[in-house]
Amino acid sequence: APGYAVGVTEEMIRDVVDGFYDKVRADAVLGPIFDGRIGDHWDVHLPKMYDFWSSVLLMTGRFKGAPMRVHAEMANDVGDSHFDRWLELFGQPVAEVCPPPAAALFLEKARMIASSLSTGMAYVRGDDLAAR
Repeated sequence: APGYAVGVTEEMIRDVVDGFYDKVRADAVLGPIFDGRIGDHWDVHLPKMYDFWSSVLLMTGRFKGAPMRVHAEMANDVGDSHFDRWLELFGQPVAEVCPPPAAALFLEKARMIASSLSTGMAYVRGDDLAAR
């Protein structure tokens, strides 16, 4: 798994995820979007995100969700600028928690995920994908 090679641990993943969502919840742009979807169910969402990032970085296979399906439901409410903000906020706890090789891997995977979800949502909206 790529994460083990650069020192990613489950504790690091939890710290990044918790730090990121603390920032999201306080953010004027993303906070209302996440609050509208998650509401008071952060106790359910956060463990899913630990499993997601563990699966992405450590190849644990714990995550069993369908991120594209969930995000496609929000296609008309979320655009590229939201993903730009997501990446900006995500980078903050990554920089605070991770040594440089682990941070680079987190950010590389985050950019790939943001691009994939953004493109999928654009497809759902009927955007011209050739112009992307």
